[in-house]
Amino acid sequence: MTDLRLAPAALAAWGAAWLLTGPGSGLSGPVTWWAAVVVALACLVTVAVAARRLAVRPRLAVRPRLAVRPRLAVRPRLAVPPRLAPTVLAHGALVSACVLAVTLSAHVQLSGRSPVADLAEQRVTVTLSGVVVSEPEPFSFGPGGPRPEGTGPGEVGPGTEPASAPGRYRWVLAARSVDARAVSTAAGAHVQVLSGPAPRYGATVTVSGTLRAADPGAPDAARLTAGGAHEIRAPPSFLGLLDTHRTALLAVTDPLAPQARGLVPGAAIGDTTRLPADLADEMRVSGLSHVTAVSGGHFAVVVAVLTLLCSAARLPRSARVALVALAALTFVLLVRPEPAVLRAAVMAAFALAGVAAGRPAQSAPALAASVVGLLVVDPWLARSFGFALSAAATAGLVLLAAPLAARLAPWTGEVVAFALAVPLAAQAACGPVLVLLDPSVSTVSVMANALAAPAVVPATVLGLVATVLAPWVPVLAGAVAWLAGCATWWIATVAHVCATLPGATVPWLGGPPGALLLAGVTGLVLWAALRGAPRPGWPEAWRAAVRSGVRGALGLGRHGMQPVRPHELLTARRRSGPALAAVLLAAGTAVVLVVATAVPRLVARGEAPEDWQVAACDVGQGDALVLRTGPASAVVVDVGPAGSAAGRCLDRLGVTRVDLLVLSHFHADHVGGLGPVLAGREVTAALVSPVAEPAAGAAATTAALAAAGVPVRPARTGDQGVAGTVAWRVPLAGAGTGANDSSVVLAARTAGLDVVLLGDLEDAGQAALVPLVGPADVVKVAHHGSAVQSAELARRLRPAVALVSSGRDNDYGHPTDEALDLYAGLGAAVVRTDECGTVALVVRGGEVGLAGC
Repeated sequence: MTDLRLAPAALAAWGAAWLLTGPGSGLSGPVTWWAAVVVALACLVTVAVAARRLAVRPRLAVRPRLAVRPRLAVRPRLAVPPRLAPTVLAHGALVSACVLAVTLSAHVQLSGRSPVADLAEQRVTVTLSGVVVSEPEPFSFGPGGPRPEGTGPGEVGPGTEPASAPGRYRWVLAARSVDARAVSTAAGAHVQVLSGPAPRYGATVTVSGTLRAADPGAPDAARLTAGGAHEIRAPPSFLGLLDTHRTALLAVTDPLAPQARGLVPGAAIGDTTRLPADLADEMRVSGLSHVTAVSGGHFAVVVAVLTLLCSAARLPRSARVALVALAALTFVLLVRPEPAVLRAAVMAAFALAGVAAGRPAQSAPALAASVVGLLVVDPWLARSFGFALSAAATAGLVLLAAPLAARLAPWTGEVVAFALAVPLAAQAACGPVLVLLDPSVSTVSVMANALAAPAVVPATVLGLVATVLAPWVPVLAGAVAWLAGCATWWIATVAHVCATLPGATVPWLGGPPGALLLAGVTGLVLWAALRGAPRPGWPEAWRAAVRSGVRGALGLGRHGMQPVRPHELLTARRRSGPALAAVLLAAGTAVVLVVATAVPRLVARGEAPEDWQVAACDVGQGDALVLRTGPASAVVVDVGPAGSAAGRCLDRLGVTRVDLLVLSHFHADHVGGLGPVLAGREVTAALVSPVAEPAAGAAATTAALAAAGVPVRPARTGDQGVAGTVAWRVPLAGAGTGANDSSVVLAARTAGLDVVLLGDLEDAGQAALVPLVGPADVVKVAHHGSAVQSAELARRLRPAVALVSSGRDNDYGHPTDEALDLYAGLGAAVVRTDECGTVALVVRGGEVGLAGC
């Protein structure tokens, strides 16, 4: 039986941490006070019940002698049966203690965050000192990418980066002191930093810049953009040694194929910095992203290998526990203590403690205890999707894998049943959480995981061996990494094939309603599948027929074949009738619910209206605008960040020929998706920014266009032409300094609509554009709706529709309230791709209509 006695305490602690770390959770916030009141009431109730229990017990021994019917006199005094009362009391005390511990921890940590959080609200320029507590990762949009909201033209930020500057990195600083306004104050807060050269993990550094408020509920107290970090103390020596191994692994895998360069370090140590964008997208769609997300599976592999080695060496139990514990700690520091890694490490610690004490491991209590312990240490983990997915997947495997395998084994055999039960259990547990991140359900996840499973362990083990050998024997490490690359080739192939299958994902209702609906559907299907004892499987008559057929096909003779009588098949069907009816009922209900929720989204996200004229593609944090020029042709302005989003959008719009491709500037969020747009489409000509900044983006874009045979020419102010039914002109091109202000502005007229696309113009570019344009019907708002907006230009354009292309929950705060209020105040209908997805404008009867939102 699974021991779930700690589950209520874990769920209560999670709920308390989630409330305490949300909006309004400051030291004087209402949520904090309500949580404190609930905790206090829970403690009072627990004490009262305990006191009443102690007061009632003596009466149980005396009353039976005085009363004629002692049970009738005594039992009404007890709220629960005598045997249940101690259990309820114990659970109440445990839950109250866990909630109280989380509450106290949150209060202590909120007090440490308050100095930094208060300064961030005022946007004060500060100098922070602290320790780097996360592995710096390359900024997703690269050098010269979009500038975070709140950085002005004179501040250091990605949007002001010169082409020759080093890349930008995002990392987390555990601030210990803050210097602001000539006063130094102690602090205890995490700050997300965006800086130039990446600092080393574990180093003590100082950074200077302007603090900005973090998102409500974020684990970081503030955000800061800095030119660089000054190292004042090197990382501890053991961290330096582990960094050497990480760097050496990247060096020995550098000559490998692109998939191996990205997947071998990812499968071994969770380093995905070199994972190709298209492969990452395919792994996400096929449900294989966990291969490069270090968590419980990696720990299981490490512990299993070490246990086998210790058993072969016949080491005593104490030596085995010490060796595995040391290896687990080293592995945590090697891959960095991310939320999923911490969960797996704490569970491994509980398991090792059980082994040291000579007791069998209990996965469910270990999971619940690790959740409670980690939430006490860091209450903000309650809002981490990584932590939630890790805990949900583990719970699914613990609770569902064995029962599902038992139900599948009679039909598929034990090996296949286990291979299917593990991804089924993980999918069932993680599905509702994944819907909150992406409103879709993968239909190929179970198949992809079952097919990729044989290669995951070799890829992980060989990658770790290569990591250990890389600094000392690089030639041998390179050979081992090549073998690991063979395993990752299979994983990449499975991901590609499964992700490109028709219907690989099914759109689903988003947000909490969608998560609750999917949880309900999943629960209904699991109830139908797991109720009762496991079925015997295929009827014996059917098995005999298959065996006989196989023998005949193999030429084993007719003597082994037994005729299958019709009445035996009929009897078998009757025996399996009730089970089949239950499964069909559950499946039918699930199909009805899926159709009721998915079909409207499929229609909304499917084919655009046949008479669409202007479309804003949902490409995340980037731009991709389409102006229709004919039945299957269009003018395309920008192609979004790396990935296939822009290409898929053009496919849905039915665009097979691009009469004119305009690339406003060379930032990655405007040119990164060029490859999928060029693939399978005829591009007549391309118009690009006259300023080749950043240089790397300009060179890569020019090379891709040249390889596709597309004529390219830099845009000039005053250029104009006709593409199909669209008349276009360039009122401004390359007038400012820097990539953003060098954006190509396109003004077009189509189907009676005047459209102006502003690229990523900044203050100077927008000011120069004011006298060059007039009123417009549709405007693509500059720079994803950043705070840098010209009120004079907006009044000059005064559009009926303002399109804002930005990514959902992006790191820049785009679109800003200032931009939205500016255009809404002019009477424009503000349409956002982060809320609506891909949208299209149609013109019917002289009126403009909106489709897709």
